[in-house]
Amino acid sequence: MANKSGAKTAATKTRQNPLLAPWRTPFKVPPFHLIKPQHFKPAFAQALAVHRREIAEIASRTAKPTFANTIIALEKSGTLLSKVADVFFNLASADTNEALQAVERDMAPKLAKHQSALLLNRRLFLRIADHYGRREELDLDAEALRLLERTYKSFVRAGAKLDAKARKRIAEINTELATLGTQFTQNVLADEQAWHLILDGERDLAGLPDTVRAAAAQAAIELGKPGRHAITLARSSVEPFLQFSSRRDLREEAFKAWIKRGELGGATDNRKITVRIMELRAELARLLGFDTFAAYALDDTMARTSAEVRKLLDKVWPAALRSARAERDALQARARAGGDNAKIAAWDWRYYAEKERKARYDLDEAEVRSYLKLENVLEAAFNTAGRLFGLVFDERDDVPVYHPDVRAWEVKTKAGEHVGLFYGDYYARPSKRSGAWMSSYRTQQKLAGNVRPIVVNVMSVARGAPGTPTLLSFDDARTLFHELGHGLHGLLSDVTYPSLAMTNVLQDFVELPSQLYEHWLSRPEVLKRFALHAETGKSMPQRLLDQLEAARTFNQGFATVEYTASTLLDLELHSLSDTAGLDVDAFESEVLARIGMPAEIVPRHRIPHFQHIIGGYAAGYYSYLWSEVMDADAFAAFVETGNVFDKRTATKLKTHIYAAGNKQDALDAYVAFRGRPPEVEGLLRKRGLT
Repeated sequence: MANKSGAKTAATKTRQNPLLAPWRTPFKVPPFHLIKPQHFKPAFAQALAVHRREIAEIASRTAKPTFANTIIALEKSGTLLSKVADVFFNLASADTNEALQAVERDMAPKLAKHQSALLLNRRLFLRIADHYGRREELDLDAEALRLLERTYKSFVRAGAKLDAKARKRIAEINTELATLGTQFTQNVLADEQAWHLILDGERDLAGLPDTVRAAAAQAAIELGKPGRHAITLARSSVEPFLQFSSRRDLREEAFKAWIKRGELGGATDNRKITVRIMELRAELARLLGFDTFAAYALDDTMARTSAEVRKLLDKVWPAALRSARAERDALQARARAGGDNAKIAAWDWRYYAEKERKARYDLDEAEVRSYLKLENVLEAAFNTAGRLFGLVFDERDDVPVYHPDVRAWEVKTKAGEHVGLFYGDYYARPSKRSGAWMSSYRTQQKLAGNVRPIVVNVMSVARGAPGTPTLLSFDDARTLFHELGHGLHGLLSDVTYPSLAMTNVLQDFVELPSQLYEHWLSRPEVLKRFALHAETGKSMPQRLLDQLEAARTFNQGFATVEYTASTLLDLELHSLSDTAGLDVDAFESEVLARIGMPAEIVPRHRIPHFQHIIGGYAAGYYSYLWSEVMDADAFAAFVETGNVFDKRTATKLKTHIYAAGNKQDALDAYVAFRGRPPEVEGLLRKRGLT
């Protein structure tokens, strides 16, 4: 009787928890309107228990390991845990609050411990290794063989081959790293939320065009200060302020707040956390047989070694440095011509670069913005997907969303076949971490039927004032295309096994679909149709199109130095074999001095707020540049046909890149599309560094 009562109670709790009950929503999306922070801990507890039982059952089987009873069974396990975790971590990034952050702090080490228990499960690994050792004898198709190889490698890289003592220590390290990583990210968000600059009257607003003023007015409203103007640390707020404000003192204040996130002292300071993370990563690498964490991380990438990464950086850095120094001299001359004899500082660069661009190309960023309404840029991005891949984006207002800002589109083929669901979340808000990203609420796969994906794009665009359209900078518009490129990588996925689907590819390959997609934004075929003036509705004039093209490589020395400096910091930091006594400030200063970093430029991400490398890009921030070699070369394949929407080339791109997931080696996939390996010269030409 007691057992029946307990079972009934558990069933009742399951029905009452929307994360555990069946989702009877359109497309079976999460019922966001029902989910509350208090639902996550019990949902995680049940999902973890279910997954532990599933793994124990696979590991304890006495039958000879087969692809079905071991590899496929492992792929099918953890469905409930993935369902709960996907909802939670997407919300924790895009719409968090104190309750969710508390859950995140509690669950991060528990989830890391669970993952370690899975990947370090000796009995399970022996079954996988047995099957892997017989792989040549098995009648597996190419995708199944790839899954077997990747599964085996993931267990080996996790430490499954090591003795019990080493496995235990690795599990401890992973748990502590998860706790520290969560704390690091929450600290950065706390620093971003804590700072804003109120602009008091016309004197503080000097130099700001109407579009930036409107966005600052809206930011003030959202901060509870209607009738004022505010600058926040969202990139889409602070960068335009640095670009246009003629108040040098306020530019300095905003810039310093921006670059000092994570190093303000007190509870949110990330420097000691960073040191501990590096100590643990170095120890982890040694346990796994590598000299440094960089060597470990790069062993499973296209680059394979830090030496290969440095070969690329050695081609790019000197050229970028020469270009940046020439740009600096031009900006200094521009400042003097305007009566400013002060030495150019980091908070001056964007301001004088805008003046130099205006003088050199007669290109006004404010005028460009007036043609880039968010709605029109979205339509351009969707239309490009239609012309390349035959997709249609049909907006739905009957789909639950997690915040009023969020919009949902059903993605279909032109024949009406369902492809997936796409969420767009574009506006900055305090509950959202800064930056832009793509994620998913459901992974495409065919093991449990034809499961189609749910994909989300998140950005932090400054919202226009009430009654006015939201206008984007060209960089913001490019970012929107970039993230939809990632989104299409998820939506077009056509893979059997979830571990190989969507963006589950090598780290330095994952940015290819996104960076390649950016190219279409700049095409006259797209801009003439969709870059329409916010007030008149007229198309962007040929004059402005010509100016944009002429200025395409303007300031690319700065942009490349800013990015590559962060890449080198990441690589050098993770190449340390001995982290004892690491001083983050001194280390950063020493590296930048050694590479000849201009004093007028600050790395795009300084170490105390470098969330990429605390997260999934440790020793891998170079990936954007590595992928850019491929994206420049790949877009050339379209240009060479004389039609950037060439159907044959687009079909090959979809088949071998966007739809293929991790079904084959990354370089083989690229060669299958292009017919040869990529050539680095395309990158240098694209950035104007040749």
